[in-house]
Amino acid sequence: MVRILLHVEGLAMLLFALYLYASHSFSWPMFFILLFAPDLAALGYLVDLKTGAKMYNYFHTTSVPFVFIIAGLLFDSGVILAIGLIWLAHIGMDRMLGYGLKYPTRFKDTHLSRL
Repeated sequence: MVRILLHVEGLAMLLFALYLYASHSFSWPMFFILLFAPDLAALGYLVDLKTGAKMYNYFHTTSVPFVFIIAGLLFDSGVILAIGLIWLAHIGMDRMLGYGLKYPTRFKDTHLSRL
């Protein structure tokens, strides 16, 4: 049951980010170009498992995009807000599909796979 709730939570995060993105009339080509940018953090796995997990987790925690979203709203910056929403949408999509934060043991060892 917990796993299902986490997948639904990811879907809710994705839909929330998409709704806000659309309501601000941001660029959809930019959305699709940047949607998978956080996955570039997986290049850290070329160094070793520990570095890869740290980099991946930094770019896949919701805290950072929420800082961007809040900063975009506070400073009335559409670019910063759009980046935060795209980033949040990416994380929501990942969680919806079952991809979670990584442990340094191996790439497929995530917080969702241990549930």
